Amino acid sequence: MKDGIRVNVGVVGLGRIGRFHAANLAGRIPESRLVRVVDAVEEVARDVGRRLGVGWSTRYEDLLSDPEIEAVVIASPTPLHAQMAEAAAAAGKHVFCEKPVSPDPQETYRVVRVAEGAGVLFQVGFHRRFDPDYRAARERISAGEIGEVYLFRTSLRDMRPPGFDYIRGSGGFFADVTLHDFDTARWMIGEIDEVTAFGAALSDPGFEEVGDIDNAVVVLRFESGALGVLDNSRVAGYGYECSSEILGSQATLRIDNHRRVAVQTLTPNRVCQDYVSDFVERFAEAYRLELEHFLRAVREGERPEVGGADDAAAITLARAAERSYREGRTVRLSREAAGAATRYAVAG
Repeated sequence: MKDGIRVNVGVVGLGRIGRFHAANLAGRIPESRLVRVVDAVEEVARDVGRRLGVGWSTRYEDLLSDPEIEAVVIASPTPLHAQMAEAAAAAGKHVFCEKPVSPDPQETYRVVRVAEGAGVLFQVGFHRRFDPDYRAARERISAGEIGEVYLFRTSLRDMRPPGFDYIRGSGGFFADVTLHDFDTARWMIGEIDEVTAFGAALSDPGFEEVGDIDNAVVVLRFESGALGVLDNSRVAGYGYECSSEILGSQATLRIDNHRRVAVQTLTPNRVCQDYVSDFVERFAEAYRLELEHFLRAVREGERPEVGGADDAAAITLARAAERSYREGRTVRLSREAAGAATRYAVAG
């Protein structure tokens, strides 16, 4: 920390989430000092840099060679994550990387080894772990307040899909959409033994043309014996939703879809309320809190709560779901301890 308090940070990739991270780092997180933003599109980099009052560039190398920058936030397209994370670690920069690090868990483990060898910290952007609602629910489960967990259910739905250019490079539906659900399920309930997935391309033939789907249901069997159901959609016409329910022997926890304001409009024929429009609006606080956690870890030299091994586990579960959907069968997972982490593999 050049000023002893704040961490000097650069951001690469200025799409929707990258711009949001940059705005948080520039003015909403006291522990940070945003130094530079980078995007391959000059107009985007220039506009964001000027708006936030920081340096800007179209070259990632400019960020890595800047001796003032101590940490890098990677929000570039998914196919670039791993190579950018490795380059940042090799340059001695601490790394925060959006999920997934790579569609290949072995490549993610390689990035982890590079970061460890360089002596830098590495955090992955599983923001739901920092959402106050999900965090409070996990604490109640851990405290035994709901008894034995029987069933975990979550719904994650977007109002409209991204463009097909994005989808082609996303790693597939389960790696792009369901990945947060796999991580949340492990984090809240425990390790997973079996995955059974169903999927379909229903809204647009373009999904089939790029080899992907737009709706899916995944059934999980946890090591504890509990069951899980994940339902996902890219095309929920009513808007964005992220809600969960955990059924226990003594109580049930519900995390409802968020509303913009706690106001309902009642008419003779209907009741209306305003829901959040997308994941950035729903998880705005979680995005800020995950970066605060990362910067605090950098400042204090402590390992972040969520790292590359968690990303690799979620990606392995996504690959198991993909295989289950393609082959029409249940897929079992195997696990082995890898230090403080758990390493997953598809068993068959």
